[in-house]
Amino acid sequence: MSGPPYLPQVSMLGGTPTPIPDDPISAVLMAIFLVAAAANMYIYRTNKSRGHFFVFSALLFGFSSARAAALVFRIAWASRPTNASIAIAANIFTAAGVLLLFVINLLFTQRILRAYFPTFGWSKISYWGFGFFLFSLPALLVMLIITTIHSYYTLDINARMTERNIQLFAGTYLAFLAFLPVPLLLAILAWARKSRTDATEIENFGRGQMKTKIALVLFTSLILTFGAGFRIGANFATRPLGNPGWWHHKACYYCVNYVIEIIVVYTYMLVRFDRRFHVPNGSSAPGHYSGRVPVVVEGARAGGSTTVTDEEVFGESVKGSGDSGSGKEGSTKRNSAEKERV
Repeated sequence: MSGPPYLPQVSMLGGTPTPIPDDPISAVLMAIFLVAAAANMYIYRTNKSRGHFFVFSALLFGFSSARAAALVFRIAWASRPTNASIAIAANIFTAAGVLLLFVINLLFTQRILRAYFPTFGWSKISYWGFGFFLFSLPALLVMLIITTIHSYYTLDINARMTERNIQLFAGTYLAFLAFLPVPLLLAILAWARKSRTDATEIENFGRGQMKTKIALVLFTSLILTFGAGFRIGANFATRPLGNPGWWHHKACYYCVNYVIEIIVVYTYMLVRFDRRFHVPNGSSAPGHYSGRVPVVVEGARAGGSTTVTDEEVFGESVKGSGDSGSGKEGSTKRNSAEKERV
């Protein structure tokens, strides 16, 4: 070792990339993510032009772009396996991107809670509870970036042990956050059953049935939890550089990182999550999701303040959009809007 930065002396998930097979695999995955980025940006801009600001499409654009960048760094690393600087960039981009998917699922869980129990969902307790978990993610990201970079620039055993403990804590906490929507959604359903909440009392939002929205968040949360759990398990099961375990194999690396994330991104895209999880712009209190309290959007059209209906937002009629039975509240709101226009 001539000097810092120093390459890791333990086996890593995916190992050191090589031109074959890493370059073709990375190129294919990068193309898939670039298509997802372009599609999400198109959806975001189209919705925005109709007064529908669905920021999650922009988040998926950013996530897909970051994943494509991570794969670019992995291809570059394969050509320069002894370049520690490229290795640092590749590992940081790989570890950081998935946090956006955790944020999206937590925010969707919050919307479902507010739909089932508006009073509690909009309370300060709920607001600060979700806020704590959401704002802890940037703190974890900073911890991971600092410890990862510093670990490449020191040979001090004590420093590396401290950094490893921080990384293990952060990885475990991230796996917890990936799984958190599952118990929360199950608790919401159990609470609704115990309190005998009727379907007509739920402030259904967007298009489609509430059970479909819950199933989507549960499915994506479970597979993201599997990926996060596998990654932290591989980090706990350290092996020497020349003696990797089966869990360090390249196939495991690509599956628990990129393949799982592609499934999540394309699932949300194909089911049009921008319509299913849409809430009226400016929603801030009980009744806003169902339209019982009008939400006024400034500058939605030329001419001043106005209330934007679902048909105007999505640019289509109610027929043929979403699941059958989109919710009594949504139908009532649309019918009322039509009567007002007449």
